[in-house]
Amino acid sequence: MEPTLFNIAAVVLALAAAFGYVNHRWLGMPQSIGLVVIALVASLAVIGLDALFPTLGFQNAVRGALARIDFQETLMKGMLSFLLFAGALHVNLGDLMKRKYAIASMATFGVMISTFLIAYAMFFISAAVGLDIPLAYCLVFGALISPTDPIAVMGVLKTVKVPETLEAKIAGESLFNDGVGVVVFTIMVALATGSGGDLGALSIASLFVMEAFGGAALGLAMGYGVYRALKSIDEHNLEVLMTLALVMLTYGLAFALHVSGPIAMVAAGLLIGNHGTRFAMSEKTRDHVEKFWSLLDEILNAALFLLIGFEVIALTFTTSTAWAMVLSIPVALAARLISVAAPIALLGVKREFTKGAVPVLTWGGLRGGISVALALSLPDVAAKEPILAMTYGVVVFSIVVQGLTVKRVVQAVVK
Repeated sequence: MEPTLFNIAAVVLALAAAFGYVNHRWLGMPQSIGLVVIALVASLAVIGLDALFPTLGFQNAVRGALARIDFQETLMKGMLSFLLFAGALHVNLGDLMKRKYAIASMATFGVMISTFLIAYAMFFISAAVGLDIPLAYCLVFGALISPTDPIAVMGVLKTVKVPETLEAKIAGESLFNDGVGVVVFTIMVALATGSGGDLGALSIASLFVMEAFGGAALGLAMGYGVYRALKSIDEHNLEVLMTLALVMLTYGLAFALHVSGPIAMVAAGLLIGNHGTRFAMSEKTRDHVEKFWSLLDEILNAALFLLIGFEVIALTFTTSTAWAMVLSIPVALAARLISVAAPIALLGVKREFTKGAVPVLTWGGLRGGISVALALSLPDVAAKEPILAMTYGVVVFSIVVQGLTVKRVVQAVVK
């Protein structure tokens, strides 16, 4: 079969369906985690077969197929728009607004604190294991691994009964710190590569404001326009199409205008999900819209987590890289703990948190495909391979180990 984009997509969906069936029938893990585990096992089997029968070229064939997909392009410039909109569509805006200070502090100050803690820790660790990653690229790693992944977080929240107040904080933080994290990552890459010229504090601040607030303004403006159009008609198929067009057009415009596409998607999703479905749709239309986006969310999530499991084949390991990957996991967890606890203590928002919130937010702050995609987008420099390996290690540990045990943590600490 010729490796066209259609054929590769067909294979990915077929594997996602097959692995999903195996997980549902025999393993019983949450769907997203089960797909990562099975794909990871399949990847290790391919690597093992390649070591036993090197002339058959199993690993190179799979690497070639993965290269055709272009994980970074597929996720960041395609799948992410649909997944973020679908996630925001089902988040209660009233619950978010009640906890806006807590969510804002974690999504901004928390990301920055974590970025610098991870960067300096990995700078010294990389030197100790013989990698000597420059501090500028350690900051890049800190920026891409600090934000929690809304796709991974939302997937796990579906399977864990968390108190409503805490669920709103976890979901809200993951939706917004993703957009913030991408902006911080962009700035750090520009500083590391020198492509941003002489970026001063004022330039960085203005870029951040332009990306973040520009994205929110675009999402709200486009969402409001579609909301008004939805209010004037009652045709469920057309209204589903209009929400789909909203996502694709708004995300494309965000790239053209150099504002944050992820934040635009969250803003548009919150507006349509909270006002559009209540005031502009009939019950029949609301049901069709919610079912359409729920199904699309499930399909894209399945494909995404399958690809995360297979990306291990693209990694190149040395002893030093392996050590850095293993040590980056406790570093990321420690930084997450501090970045959650510090804003809560310093900004006086502790009263907004239920008992046991800090350990749940720490352990439930999963990383996912967005971090892997950002690592893959780095230019071909010496630091890219170890950064990719460290990112993959943290992401897989996060999804598999934290994802499978977060329910026990919730039961143990939330009374």
